Amino acid sequence: MSDILGAISVSSSGMTAQAQRLRHVSENIANADTPGYRRKSIAFHEVMEGGVTPGRVRLDRSPLDRVYAPGHPLADDSGHYDGSNVELILEIADSREAQRSYDANLKLFDQARQMTSRLLELLRR
Repeated sequence: MSDILGAISVSSSGMTAQAQRLRHVSENIANADTPGYRRKSIAFHEVMEGGVTPGRVRLDRSPLDRVYAPGHPLADDSGHYDGSNVELILEIADSREAQRSYDANLKLFDQARQMTSRLLELLRR
């Protein structure tokens, strides 16, 4: 029984971590055109019994795109301003990966829940 509860715990921590990852990917996509915005990423840390926990949010330190728009209010004397460093293709790929990982953890959670339910039914007889 403890193996089943462990599987539920591991899958639950995976879903929580992937949900937080999806939140940051969504923020990155929403702010792709925001001047000065830096891409956010998050790393996961393994905890006891195989689960994961989200780590600190990190800002991507790669250089910001220089955008030429002389009429923009943030433009400097040369007509440039700092854009964001968000790559939409990368964000879409990250969102798909996070969604697939979330779905895999959800299936594991559901299977462990069904096994627990069946075990309890057998014990009642």
